[in-house]
Amino acid sequence: MINLISDTVTKPSAEMLDFMFKAEVGDDVFGEDPTINDLEDYCANLFGKEKAIFCPSGTMTNQIAIKCHTQPLDEVICDHYSHVYQYETGGYAYNSNVAINLIEGTNGKITAEQIEAAIKPVYDWLPISKLVVIENSCNKGGGSFYTIDELEPISKLCKDRGLKLHLDGARLFNVLVETDESPQEIGKLFDSISICMSKGLGAPVGSLLIGTEEVIKQARRYRKVMGGGMRQAGYLAAACKYAMINNVDRLKIDNQKAKELGEVLSNQSYVKSVRPVMTNIVIFDLKDGLSADRFLEEMKDNNIVGVAFGPHTVRFVTHLDYNDQMHDKVLEVLQNINL
Repeated sequence: MINLISDTVTKPSAEMLDFMFKAEVGDDVFGEDPTINDLEDYCANLFGKEKAIFCPSGTMTNQIAIKCHTQPLDEVICDHYSHVYQYETGGYAYNSNVAINLIEGTNGKITAEQIEAAIKPVYDWLPISKLVVIENSCNKGGGSFYTIDELEPISKLCKDRGLKLHLDGARLFNVLVETDESPQEIGKLFDSISICMSKGLGAPVGSLLIGTEEVIKQARRYRKVMGGGMRQAGYLAAACKYAMINNVDRLKIDNQKAKELGEVLSNQSYVKSVRPVMTNIVIFDLKDGLSADRFLEEMKDNNIVGVAFGPHTVRFVTHLDYNDQMHDKVLEVLQNINL
């Protein structure tokens, strides 16, 4: 079965597993796992930040960041497609007792002007605008991304207006291989950064929250109370370190395959429109009268699986376990199915 449901479906390679089995481990709750400490230092240095903390998931790192940067009755400003709003079970309200202020951007991207217009005046009956969250790349936006030139005005506005700025960078490295920008350039613009290892980078589990020493000191307490304090998790951290060393540059391959899928889909009569393909995510709308379920049934009959992103919308995501032979098969099926 060719799985294009998500880049989270990847499995550790034999080389990654071997690297994991050789890891030196300790008790991370006491800060005594050398492999986790090494990964945290590596990622903090990569972004020019002071500290990082290893967590099980990107949802946890995002939720911890919101908790670190806000107080109850504050609000978070983000695009309406943002992962922290769409796919984290309302955790901003549950964990941090904050409101959310949604902006309708373009394919998940918002501007400094839109953020400035969304900042609330300080009245007793309004939540206090405190945190801006940027998702780069934006999953629901079809893998859309910001460049440094687009992020700099947002960062400046947040500094000028006393807002904190968090980056949900779950698929950030898919972006950086396209823009040729450096993690250090990104790091200068944000108060905290979340990166995920279990998507295109191919690790089985793990995300990191990166920021100042003060933020990460708070984050360790919040991770503990959320149940994220792991013990001999260095075996997992080793997989993440292997991914960072070996699997970043190859993300360009996944992005290129996604663009080729988008090009083929845009020429098919059963496709109404394809959102701009910028990284490894392809989102497309089917012609009137054709449901996503019907399309995906046809794909499954050809041993290909994707995911519905609406009644008439489908998402494909490319990844390191999606090889050239699979890609050729998918392109052939897309050009020959009768719908």
